[in-house]
Amino acid sequence: MGRASKEQSELTAARILDVAINAFGSRGFTAVGLEDVAAAAEVTRGAVYHHFQSKSGLFRAVHAETQRRVGQAVDEATTGIDDPWEALEVGCHAFLRASVQTDRRQIMLIDAPAVLGWDVWRAQDADNSGRLLLAVLSELDDAGLLDVASVPAANALLTGAMNEAALWIAASETPAQSTDDAWRTLRKIVRSLRA
Repeated sequence: MGRASKEQSELTAARILDVAINAFGSRGFTAVGLEDVAAAAEVTRGAVYHHFQSKSGLFRAVHAETQRRVGQAVDEATTGIDDPWEALEVGCHAFLRASVQTDRRQIMLIDAPAVLGWDVWRAQDADNSGRLLLAVLSELDDAGLLDVASVPAANALLTGAMNEAALWIAASETPAQSTDDAWRTLRKIVRSLRA
């Protein structure tokens, strides 16, 4: 494949992915057909199959990109923060805010566990925001600033708490108030880990 053809192929795949993120995020996995994605991306259904092999393959890529964007939001929020405790708190708060956006909630927290399974979900989470959480917890532990029995256990528990908080916020009739409540409670949990 020539350079121009490869670039065009990559642009087509990116366009399909963007359209699919919007479709799956707004309507959910079961309500979206590959024909819908192809039409909105102005490509053939064959082009969608060429790049993603199947609807579940496309959704796997959508979930990976959504997880990447949440991880990017956490990374951007913590860039330039030298104090690891502040980075932990700011990162946890950024994760909550990024995860409860309607499209991300639908993809990451509602559809992905059912469509992809928990193993894939956990692996993609660990590659993104989970990697950042583990890094800051390890930094705190290495500096003797963390009072936990196990860094991996603390990582798993905080990850679970934040994902459950995101689901709770998403189901709330007052999401802004619920986000504030969840964050204030999560911050107390995080601060209780300080040595």
